Amino acid sequence: MTPASTPDATQQGPVVAESVDTPTQTNSAGTEASEGKRNLGKFIEDNGSVWTAGVLLVIVVGFAVSTPNFFTQQGWQAVSVSATLILLLAIGQTFVIVSGGIDLSVGGVLGFAGMMSALVMSKLLTSGMSQTTIMLIGLVVALTVGMVVGAVNGLISTRFSLIPFIVTLGTLGICQGGTQLANGGQEISNIPLDLLIWGNKVILDGWLAVPVAVTAGVAAIAWISLSKTRFGRRTHAIGSNAQAAQRTGINVSRHLVVVYMVSGLFAGLAGFIAMAQLGVATVTAGQNTELAAIAAVVIGGTSLVGGRGSVAGTVLGALIVAVLETGLVIARVNSAWQLIAVGAILIGALLADQQRLRAARTAR
Repeated sequence: MTPASTPDATQQGPVVAESVDTPTQTNSAGTEASEGKRNLGKFIEDNGSVWTAGVLLVIVVGFAVSTPNFFTQQGWQAVSVSATLILLLAIGQTFVIVSGGIDLSVGGVLGFAGMMSALVMSKLLTSGMSQTTIMLIGLVVALTVGMVVGAVNGLISTRFSLIPFIVTLGTLGICQGGTQLANGGQEISNIPLDLLIWGNKVILDGWLAVPVAVTAGVAAIAWISLSKTRFGRRTHAIGSNAQAAQRTGINVSRHLVVVYMVSGLFAGLAGFIAMAQLGVATVTAGQNTELAAIAAVVIGGTSLVGGRGSVAGTVLGALIVAVLETGLVIARVNSAWQLIAVGAILIGALLADQQRLRAARTAR
């Protein structure tokens, strides 16, 4: 009987080859998928401002189509003036959030700085000084008040290792109370007439308000400071890893105090400009503006965990918030929907921030 024949080498070859090719193909597919995710993550990380600008464009077009009065000179003035205060608060907030903190006191600082500035100027009107001199003194008072509150925020947070969220929430209440007490709960309208004229002056045939032009210039300086200077690089480094930044020789505590002073400085300037635009310092000035400022920063691509952000993105974010608020007003929508809209886009921006973080981790 002839023994059963066994497969020869040529018959076994294809079987062996198939068993080897399958895992190789699987690994290759996995590598390609991983590479694709990294590329997508890098694209999202590198083009955050492009997406933000796209969102702004969609909102503008939507209001232009649905609200005829939106795309007019008056509509642009309303949007730009509204964006001024939000942007000033948001710029200072950008420095703080990039460093890994948060400043909830900016709205209270705006109102308190404006009230104290108006109080000083009203006292000086009978001194015989020129209105220009009185205005400059009022500006210095507003900026000084802002920086002092910022220094307090920074010192308490760093010296006692307290959470900035709680510290600045406390100073928010203190500033709001101080605003009420400064003039017995009454507004102050006895300020230089030239300040009111300056706050409402327009140039370029009525297309650009002077405070908007000032804010644009300040934003340009802030952009250079955060993105092109050693101060900005240190701010990013602290937000990314404070302990590592300390080991490289950066005095983290001192730097954070300065960062909070910068935030207070911008809030004080916002308080002065708000008073100039209204011609009066009110006890309600700045209320609820901290939410809009934080929303503008996060919408602009600044990460709430720190280490990443830009003033350019914050400008776009502030415009989105201002367009939403102003567009709803022009469309005669109930003012309550403004708060709802800002809150909704803030949550959406937080979700987008989390997606960017996941994309960034994948990219690495």
